[in-house]
Amino acid sequence: MMKYLQNLGKSLMLPVAVLPAAALLMGIGYAIDHEGWGAGNPVAAFFIGAGQSILDFIPILFAVGVAIGMTKAKDGPAALSGLVGYLVITKLLSSASVANLQQIAVEDVNMAFGGIENVFIGILSGCISAALYNRFSNVTLPDALAFFSGKRLVPILTAIVMMAVSMVMLFVWPVVYTALVNFGEAISDLGATGAGLYGFFNRLLIPTGLHHALNNVFWFDVAGINDIGNFWASEGVKGITGRYQAGFFPIMMFGLPAAALAMYHTAKTKRKKQAASLLLAGGIAAFLTGVTEPLEFSFMFLAPALYVVHAVLTGISLFIAALFEWTAGFGFSAGLIDFVLSSQLPLANQPWMLIVQGLVFAVIYYFLFRFLIVKFNFKTPGREDDDVEVNEEIAQAGSNRFSVMAETIYAGLGGDTNVVSVDNCATRLRVEVKDMDAVDQAKIKTTGVPGINVVGKNNIQVIVGTQVQAVADEVRKIRKED
Repeated sequence: MMKYLQNLGKSLMLPVAVLPAAALLMGIGYAIDHEGWGAGNPVAAFFIGAGQSILDFIPILFAVGVAIGMTKAKDGPAALSGLVGYLVITKLLSSASVANLQQIAVEDVNMAFGGIENVFIGILSGCISAALYNRFSNVTLPDALAFFSGKRLVPILTAIVMMAVSMVMLFVWPVVYTALVNFGEAISDLGATGAGLYGFFNRLLIPTGLHHALNNVFWFDVAGINDIGNFWASEGVKGITGRYQAGFFPIMMFGLPAAALAMYHTAKTKRKKQAASLLLAGGIAAFLTGVTEPLEFSFMFLAPALYVVHAVLTGISLFIAALFEWTAGFGFSAGLIDFVLSSQLPLANQPWMLIVQGLVFAVIYYFLFRFLIVKFNFKTPGREDDDVEVNEEIAQAGSNRFSVMAETIYAGLGGDTNVVSVDNCATRLRVEVKDMDAVDQAKIKTTGVPGINVVGKNNIQVIVGTQVQAVADEVRKIRKED
């Protein structure tokens, strides 16, 4: 189950990664036409319309993205199956269709079916189609039906299965929808406190990858909150819409980079150079783009207590921003790029106060992290035990650095005799092995990776950072997958 949830979390990142394009296009459009939101300027309308076209079809992006991400082959027919599944269930459970199925007037249909085209249904469609693809994509039918064998069979099966799922959801969806709405409203009704609780649990769930499920409730239109969509579409209340995004900017742009500085200053002298390369790259990524996993994974497993402190501070940041109604938004994550693009939007409320808040949090993070690291001797980057030596060959490899890293990591995982499969998400290598005891974690750590996470009896993650794709490609070459 944990492996499945981890794969789902990774798959969700594929459609989420498309959102920066929408943010960039809409940001450019609004920068051209502040007043009319494109109404009086065809160039602005062109950019805004292009960005809105992505936001309007986010559920379909999730259906297709999850279908691809959850299949072993990452094949095109899997994406088609995800789309087919989504179209079937959303058509059968549309308000007009439900009215016909239940033989009632459209206005009497449960309001849940008016929101059937949402991210939850997209994810459900993607998961079901991926499961069918993994199971039936190699099936061979009798000669008379041979044309529909294998991959061609999957979209057909998906349509049939989704018809059955639709009949179940006809009764289940109103209950699920009501529960989601109640959950979102319960947090929403808590105002700034609710935003703070959301921020705390958002960070706390990062190690499991389940934070994506929580994000979907508040950021997208699963429970009617749709904080990201409403903020960028300027449909909401100024100072309120964006409260589930704004408080992340002080943490990602200032807090975590300051924590990185504290970890660098507390690193052992002979390891400062190694720590600097890791922490500097992580700090720049967090500040510019809001990608924080390279930094967070560098200490979350080495010093879990320190990570809980980080989660608490994140909750406090969201609470403060929501309390004072300072708002800004993001299409991808809370970095400088999204901050600049969103700060001129109509629903951005005193966004520059988030910079002031961020500077305060930078001081808090730096001194609190430095104190706790020294006080409790946390093994943050650069403070590892002396028996973990850094492979100097990697530092001197230059353009071949990722190749050398991949060779060392793969050897540490046990090589061909132990590695079953290798995949990757935005920052991590996700590896299935036959025998965890055959994994040499000390050897892997010599590459300078931020961390290693054992997530099950046969599953291990190597936290590489934003350059994980380059390392993953080199590993696949070693395994002769390319």
